[in-house]
Amino acid sequence: VAIVTGSARGIGFAVATELASRGASVVLVDLKADALASAAKLLQQRVPGAAVATCAADVANQADCERAAQTALGRWGRIDVLVQAAGIVGATNVTTDKVDPANFDLVMRINVRGIFLMCRAVLPAMRRQKYGRIVNVASISGKEGNAGMLAYSTSKAAVIGLTKVIGKEFADGSGITCNCLAPAVVRTEMVAAMPAAQVKYMTDKIPMKRTGELDENASMICFIASRACSFTTGFCFDTTGGRATY
Repeated sequence: VAIVTGSARGIGFAVATELASRGASVVLVDLKADALASAAKLLQQRVPGAAVATCAADVANQADCERAAQTALGRWGRIDVLVQAAGIVGATNVTTDKVDPANFDLVMRINVRGIFLMCRAVLPAMRRQKYGRIVNVASISGKEGNAGMLAYSTSKAAVIGLTKVIGKEFADGSGITCNCLAPAVVRTEMVAAMPAAQVKYMTDKIPMKRTGELDENASMICFIASRACSFTTGFCFDTTGGRATY
């Protein structure tokens, strides 16, 4: 049983579809109910017979996160996997001295507080069942920083730090792992909405000279979320086309 945030589109939807194709029951979590309904319908078209539930939620709201966890528990009685793909870019192509503090706060609220609250919501169930896989989607910008993306880069660095803490806290016999993925720029609707100059800046740093694809990231996340990934926790995996090699 998997909960996937940000799953109405982009990486989240690709991951939810891949998990469902491998036999998982999936709770799709996103902000807008209509977008979720469309995503659930499309997923079931692509994976006939897939077990899918939806929960419209603001991941930065504690009650909403707890409701998302209860959606999985109420329907299937357990939570095996949490994949957190919900996030926003915020303002880009702007230097630090011109960053709007309100925009900075918004990005941190969704990208960091949201990750924390969903982890907090699922960990009690995972602890009770003595098993769980948490995968947080970070970014290469959290490792290296992208000029013109202060809020986003800072938030993703925080996600990496949060992941390391939770991984270590639950490493001693809980059966729970917490890892993250740091993609480079991925071909998504969110990236399509960014200024072309910002996308070029990021793509030029990739030795493979292209964006990542959704299926490439979904496949990596599904491995991290699997039983096979049993001796790695608190780690930041990489899908950057050679940009990061550490």
